[in-house]
Amino acid sequence: MSGDILLENLVSPITLAFLLGVLARLIKSDLEIPEPVMKIFSVFLLFSIGLQGGQELAKVAFADIAAGLGVTLVLVLALPGLAYLTARWLIGLDIRNAAGIAALYGSVSSVTFVVSRSYAEAQGTPMDAYVTALVAIMELGMLVALFYGRLALSRDGAVTGSLGAILQETLRGRGIVLLGGGLFIGWAIGDTNFERIEPFFVDLFRGVLVLFLLEMGMAAAAQLRDFARLGPRILGFAIGVPMVNGTLATCVATLAGLDLGSSAVLGAVAASASYIDAPAAVRATFPEANPSIYLTSSLGVTFPFMLILGIPIVYAIAAFWQGLLG
Repeated sequence: MSGDILLENLVSPITLAFLLGVLARLIKSDLEIPEPVMKIFSVFLLFSIGLQGGQELAKVAFADIAAGLGVTLVLVLALPGLAYLTARWLIGLDIRNAAGIAALYGSVSSVTFVVSRSYAEAQGTPMDAYVTALVAIMELGMLVALFYGRLALSRDGAVTGSLGAILQETLRGRGIVLLGGGLFIGWAIGDTNFERIEPFFVDLFRGVLVLFLLEMGMAAAAQLRDFARLGPRILGFAIGVPMVNGTLATCVATLAGLDLGSSAVLGAVAASASYIDAPAAVRATFPEANPSIYLTSSLGVTFPFMLILGIPIVYAIAAFWQGLLG
């Protein structure tokens, strides 16, 4: 990976805003962004991504996205299983905690998607529009992980909840509703109508993202203190599993014929971990699972690692696969 690329990412407004948030929390500043405002930012970012993706998706034939859809289905099935087996047998977690952490790492971080998308564009290799739809599908990886956990518990009859209930809860989660709904609206309204809302949903996008990452830096710093009690094995998991996931995803995507930008973004999303929708599903399915394990590893370690180093690393890996296999 080029040192210039890494330096460029470190001094970008997005990364610096995140680091400022971390610093603000560590020095116990009274800086804060009210929760209602953060929800508005989150809705804006996800809906904007969906609208922009849908507007471009209208220009693409289904045959052009078939390969990407196949890659996504493979990842949805494989990545939660890899995370579960690693947590269960290498880290030594019990079934409920292994399934809980696998649900987060089998799902995706919408913020990581937004940042990796911006990073790919900054490198002159924007992703294809349909990748937004693939990211929405990858949210379902949490169901696969929870199913693995219930399956493992079936011997002693301790399974809680039903797969249908978890599927329903996931499909109506805000991430899928905003991305999926935005995709449909952007696809349906046409170029003329999209131009009328473009100044708001496109021109303001990066500015809102910077403010959003400022708050996420404060949230991540709050989790770092709890993580100190979890030990080096969880630290290794929170960094190692994302890098393995990103390497596998970019390889499969390249073999399927996706271009560099699309492969890199899909790889970064595969390397991310959910800290919004998936934790709610874990609490509903396995209330005994310890949130200081699954949430702290996701938000306290994986998220900042991906933002600062992981996204450029995954991009470099995708470029390597493109040179070798493309």
